Amino acid sequence: MNISFVGAGNVAWHLAQAFENAGHVIIEVYSRDPQNARKLTSVLYDADIQPDLNFAESDADLLVIATSDDALAEIIERIVFPENAMVVHTSGTQSLAELQRLVGIYSDVPVRTGVLYPLQTFTKEVELDYSQVTFCVEATEPDVEGQLMALANSVSPQVYRIDSYERRILHIAAVFACNFTNHLMSIAHDLLGREQLDFEIMKPLISETINKALHTVDPALVQTGPARRGDWAITGQHLEYLQELNPAWASLYRQLTESIRQRHFESE
Repeated sequence: MNISFVGAGNVAWHLAQAFENAGHVIIEVYSRDPQNARKLTSVLYDADIQPDLNFAESDADLLVIATSDDALAEIIERIVFPENAMVVHTSGTQSLAELQRLVGIYSDVPVRTGVLYPLQTFTKEVELDYSQVTFCVEATEPDVEGQLMALANSVSPQVYRIDSYERRILHIAAVFACNFTNHLMSIAHDLLGREQLDFEIMKPLISETINKALHTVDPALVQTGPARRGDWAITGQHLEYLQELNPAWASLYRQLTESIRQRHFESE
């Protein structure tokens, strides 16, 4: 499949290489920042930098819009599609209906639409095992769905048919499980750093915590810590320290402690 990318950020960086490694051809990359497009094409086999959003003469079978959610409407308004091409976005929150609505308003040629959402955290500098990336596919046309399923399966066996509502719920859950978890680890890193303690000390604990959560039917079953045990004297000491150090961290600690208390004590 010939594929062009609109966007050259973290998602495009990884997906373009994953698709190319699976035997597909990345033919064009467009980015508002030409330097970003140049960096991405430099790690691809023979992709060209697309200077603008006029893809009318493109040989792409698929256009992947891998931009921020906020930029989607502006991109669709400005892009010129090749006739009968497929276009997908990679958003966890934008619905397929919204993509279809925008294409219907702004495209002068027939365009087939779908969603190809990779449920994964992407950082350019961090390598991934693409066979472990979960792909969520949505399309209203069976032919489009089949092609997107085949594309995703060429990279990973973790491919699911997920509609727009389900994808939005997955994205919310992902923010809790991934983004918030990472933020909490960054707070632990900074807290230790203020006391000249090495974050490396925490890594076996973090690894075991994640491992236990992944190997149980419900992570609540393996919850530990003072809030789970009801050691309120200990949580009080922690809050006293945090309040002096960083009131925002104290507030977060208090809210999470209360959430654990409600989950494990009010339900018993």
